[in-house]
Amino acid sequence: MGQPPGPTDVTDAMQHKARHTLIFIFWAALLGACSAHPDPIIDTKGVNMTVYEEDLAECKGYAKQIDPGTGMAKGAAAGAATGAAIGAISSGRDIGESAGVGAVLGVSKSGVKAANDKEALVKRCLRYRGYRVLN
Repeated sequence: MGQPPGPTDVTDAMQHKARHTLIFIFWAALLGACSAHPDPIIDTKGVNMTVYEEDLAECKGYAKQIDPGTGMAKGAAAGAATGAAIGAISSGRDIGESAGVGAVLGVSKSGVKAANDKEALVKRCLRYRGYRVLN
């Protein structure tokens, strides 16, 4: 017959659950930050808003040319490799789990970078068209 779970088994289960909770909180925060992505704020004094809306749409069209998928795939691979290396070095860590956590972190970091690059491109495009971008 099997032995009842000992203190070590319970501790391991609690640590595993805490890890998954932290990953969930991280993803929720990341998605919240991405969904709160604001449009550029410009000084509207003397600006024809109809022309501005057209220019903004064109600048956003240029930003769509930035492909986050490539960067995210590279980020996942680099993160997985780093996570696996840390898992191999750390005693008592599961290499596969460490690689998975590293991949998640790599993807999210690359996704945030792509979003920041797109935002910067839109703002730069508007500045080149003569708008005073405030944020």
